[in-house]
Parts: sequence; C-alpha cells; structure tokens
Amino acid sequence: MGLQRGLSQFDLTNIIVGAIVGADIYIASALTAGLVGPFSIVLWVVAGLFAATIAMVFACCSYYVPRVGGPFAYVSEAFDDFYGFLTGWSMWIAELLALPVFAIAFANYLQALVPLTPTAEVVVRALFVAALTLVNIVGVRAAGKLNDALTLIKLFPLLLLIVAGLGIFIVRPETVIANYTPLLPLGLGNAAHALVLVFWAYAGFELGTLPAGEIENPGKAIPRAIITGMLIVSFFYVSTNFVLFGLVNWTELSQSTVPLVVAGTVLFGSAGAIIMTVGALFSVAGSDESGMLGSARLAYAMAIDGLFPRAFARLHPRYNTPYGALIVQGVIAFVLSSIGSLPGLISFAVLNLAFSFLLTCFALIVLRSDRAANLRGQHLLPLAGIGICLFLLFSTTTFDKVAGALVILAGIPIYLFYSPKEDIRHLKGLFLSEEAVLVRRLEARETYLANLLDLARTALRRIRRLGSRKSEENPR
Repeated sequence: MGLQRGLSQFDLTNIIVGAIVGADIYIASALTAGLVGPFSIVLWVVAGLFAATIAMVFACCSYYVPRVGGPFAYVSEAFDDFYGFLTGWSMWIAELLALPVFAIAFANYLQALVPLTPTAEVVVRALFVAALTLVNIVGVRAAGKLNDALTLIKLFPLLLLIVAGLGIFIVRPETVIANYTPLLPLGLGNAAHALVLVFWAYAGFELGTLPAGEIENPGKAIPRAIITGMLIVSFFYVSTNFVLFGLVNWTELSQSTVPLVVAGTVLFGSAGAIIMTVGALFSVAGSDESGMLGSARLAYAMAIDGLFPRAFARLHPRYNTPYGALIVQGVIAFVLSSIGSLPGLISFAVLNLAFSFLLTCFALIVLRSDRAANLRGQHLLPLAGIGICLFLLFSTTTFDKVAGALVILAGIPIYLFYSPKEDIRHLKGLFLSEEAVLVRRLEARETYLANLLDLARTALRRIRRLGSRKSEENPR
C-alpha cells in the first residue's frame, strides 16, 4: 500500500529551513570581517538572494524529476549519465569538504573552554569525526532523536544574542553606529571572495530536495515554500550578523576564530562566553552529523547506479546504513581537517557546488515543459542561476579554479571505469522509489529553526482547539 500523498506548503518550508540553517553562522562571520569589514551585512542579504534563486531552480527540477539523487538525477535525466556523474561527483566533493570545516570549528570553539595543545587538537578532530561516523552507521533515527532533544540548546544562544543585542542597540545606539562606521573600511576589492564564503552558509537546500509528486498543488506550493523558507533563513542570518558587527568592532572579529563567543562575552561576560561556546559545540556537531549523512547518501545513490565503487553501496547488515561510504568520507574528512584551512576549504567547496548548480540550471532549460506544469519563472530562473554560478566560479581563487578543474576532471576516469558495470538493480529499486524516499525524509526530524516552527505551529493548534472546546462548553 502506497503512502498518502499530501505534504503541505508548511511541511516543505520546514524542510527547507531545517536543511539550510546549521552551524555555519558560527564560522563564516569572522572570515568575512577581515575581507570587507561591517559591509559583510550587505553580502549576507545578497547571498540570500543568490541562494533563493538557485533553490527555485532545484524546486522546478524536483517537480520534473521526482526521485532521489538531487542534481545527479536532474542532469542525468536532462542529458545523460556522464554529465549526471560529473554533477554528482562535484556535489559529493563539495559536501565532503564541509565535514573537515566543522571538525576544525569544533576544535576552535572547544579551545575557548579548554586550552588544547596542537596534538590535542588533532586528537579532538579525530574523535569528533569518528564519533559522528559511528552515530550515522548505528542509525539516523537515533541521531535524529538526539538532535531533537538538543534543538533548544542549539537555538537558545543565537536567539539570546539577537534579542539582547537589539536591546543594547536601543539603549545605546551610539555603539552600533560606531562599529558600523565606516561601513566599507577595506573597499570592495575582496567583496566577491567574501560573498563566496557567505554563500556557503546558505547551501543546504540541495540536500533537502523532496520528490515534488508528494507536494499538494506543487505549481504554487513549491515557489511559495522556497520563498518563505529563504526569507526565514535570511532574516535569521542577517539579524545575527547585524547584532554581531554592531556589538564587536570588525577588526576584533577578523582576528578571532570564535566570533560569537566574543559577542557573548561583550553582552554577558564569562557566562555569555560559556553559553555561546556550548551552543556552538552542539550546533557544529549536529550540522556535521546531517552533512555526513547527506554526502553518504549521494555517494550511495551514484554507487547503486553503477557509477561509483561498489563498496559505497554496501549496507550494514544490522543497521542498514551505507557504512562503506561513511567510513571512507570520515577518513578523508579527518585528513583534510589536519591539512586544510577554513577559508580554503569553504571556497573550494563553493566552487564545486557552483559547478554542480550550473549544470542543474542548464538541466532545467531542457526539462521544463509548459504543458506539463505552469511553474512560475521556470524560463527566467535558470538564466539567472547560470549568471550567479558563473559569478561564484569566477570569484574563487586561482588555486581553487585550477585544483577544482583537476578534481572534476579526475572524475572522468572513474566514470569510464565504472559506467560499463551493471547497476545493482534490486537496491536501486528500493532506494530510488518515491515511497522509500518519503519514508526516510519523514523519519529524519529537522533541527534548528525548522523544529522551532514546528513547535510553534503545534502550540497554536492546541490553543485553537482549547478555545473551540471552551466555546462549545460555554455557549452564549
């Protein structure tokens, strides 16, 4: 018996918010402070518009190709498996690079609580990656329940920062004026590169793509959910950064690896530093856990299509999780966390993301059909997306461009070697069916703002029911 179709616009909005908002906010702000100063606040708005445009492209593609695999599936359907493989390959590289970023960030924030020697930092990163790999192998349902229990711990520090910071600005407006003057102390020379780093914080919608066949009235619900979700995320990001740059001078932020701890200290002293540090540690761990699962699933989808080594398609006999992919990417993440830097890893990740997004935009041009669906903007969105992707590719460093080209080209011999292989059809059927996709999506509880939205809606429903019961018991 198939699942009843009927995900609402709110459900899709919740999924989008939960897929995007993570620990990125604890990392990216300090990186851009040294490049453009308080002008970073403008870049957070622009990056949100960029991400929303590409997210709309993904939404349209998911309507025409309602199956798992994201851009890998869209481009394969529009062109062929070769271009689909290159898309999935670059996407997997980008998602893989996010894992060591969070391992480095976790060690940096732990350093704010407990001084670590260089050797201890390496040990912490290794234990961090190993623990999250184990959690994902044992099962995502248990990990999801843990994330639910820690949602308020993750959200509370950021909400406290926003509310308290805005309160300070009302009482002492001269503080925010002083810290935002001048708005652009370093000029616009590094603005494009800073925008690349900020855009990384908005990435995540590509992991939250659902089969559009499960959405009620997708022609209207998908665009509205994307716009609503991106507005919520943008408001949250912009508010946090507005407070951050208003509380702390950009020169001090640029020299810190833990920017929100600095802001917490300004607001509440040592207690604020502890609150922000604990929130960051839980948030970074939760974000990396979700990212590790998403990248492993992408590698698994390509493996069962016969385009990746068979080892990536192996499922644990007891936990039924892709343990082969999880172990391989865990080892790679630890190695990269020991030799890479935060800006370098993020910039290289965005280059690979932009390449996969670029091919996805071209795919929509081929897939779109006015007779099949009247999705608003499906003619202009891919053109705008192509322009955005080219801008992001151009704005990365020369090293990123050369290394990125070599990494993408390195995928070609992998494709040529594995493409003649026969795919594992029984696994592919189980994994790619819309029913299986939806079951996994509904089992994975969203965190951060998505949980907050869900709790707020549940509370509102109960209040309404209570009000209706009282009116029935006490009729006029």
